[in-house]
Amino acid sequence: MPEKVQQSSGPLNVVLAGGGTAGHIEPALAVGEVLRDEFGAAATALGTEKGLETTIVPARGFELALIDPVPIPRNAPWRLVAVPAKLARSVRQTRRVLKDTGAQAVFGTGGYVAASAYLAAASMKLPFFVLETNALAGMANKLGVRLGGVGLNAVPGSGMPGETVGIPVRPGVGVDPDGAKARRGYKMWNLDPERPTILVTGGSQGAVSINSAVAGAVGRLSAQGFQVLHAYGRKNDAPQAHENYTAVPYIDDMEAAYAVADLVVCRSGAMTVAENSAAGVPAVYIPLPHGNGEQGLNSAHLVDLGAAVRIDDADLTADALVDAVAAILGPGGSLAAMRAALDSSGAGNVAHDLATRVVRAVRAH
Repeated sequence: MPEKVQQSSGPLNVVLAGGGTAGHIEPALAVGEVLRDEFGAAATALGTEKGLETTIVPARGFELALIDPVPIPRNAPWRLVAVPAKLARSVRQTRRVLKDTGAQAVFGTGGYVAASAYLAAASMKLPFFVLETNALAGMANKLGVRLGGVGLNAVPGSGMPGETVGIPVRPGVGVDPDGAKARRGYKMWNLDPERPTILVTGGSQGAVSINSAVAGAVGRLSAQGFQVLHAYGRKNDAPQAHENYTAVPYIDDMEAAYAVADLVVCRSGAMTVAENSAAGVPAVYIPLPHGNGEQGLNSAHLVDLGAAVRIDDADLTADALVDAVAAILGPGGSLAAMRAALDSSGAGNVAHDLATRVVRAVRAH
């Protein structure tokens, strides 16, 4: 059961710092929703004008304060000379947001706005939390812990000091006791409740390799009795129409999508893996082939448990996708065993636990 914290009559104001991608925004908002809905807090999210937060944050009912991003030009070292001035300006902007909102704490998850938020919070002597959701910690979060932030890791071995707590997901993911979310999803996307549904997404921007594999596989998947709900990404061209196939640029109502999905085909970003697990939906993960293989690490424990299947991006073809889906959803497939393995994986109530820590830190401060 979630631990209860005694309410206080005083106002509670928190700034959320995780912008740029859904992988940074969603875990911050998950904690923010608990702070707002269970503890009565006012939560303001930091962001930049080019990040996905400009649409995601207002849609979830939060105020959004924009600051200048400070990306580190790893591939253009001559541009590093401009970073200090940009960072100083961004920190000043963030301090103004913290003062204007009456912020009592900062909860950050990395990304372009996080370093400015940590520096501003440290300079104002506010308690702040640094959550690393990826298997390998980013520069901003490492900086945050060095500045005195409370380090929190989704998985062990990220390279950042801090307790391992898991990844917070939005309240209600995977919960549909009366079937209302499923009915909404079937109607919204013109899906057949009698057909197994494959949810395909390449993340907030889409994935060309996944889109290409789906294009070659959708006819055979339909012929085998399946239907596909495909979020192809706002920056990509719309796929050709096909029977038993619904293609949309982006899925705003992920709760409905999870309610209708029998299987997810997707990248293995940390937030995606956490939400799939919390929703209890088995997955075929195609890790993004970049960096040190951190996306593969995000889902490795689920693959080892038998709760997920991995296809490397270099091996992803229409044939490979059809074979993987048939082995899970087809006659004698592994769907039931994968669901059972997911049930034993323990997604936990991370969002409430982290919100509780924030509230306690504010009250103590």
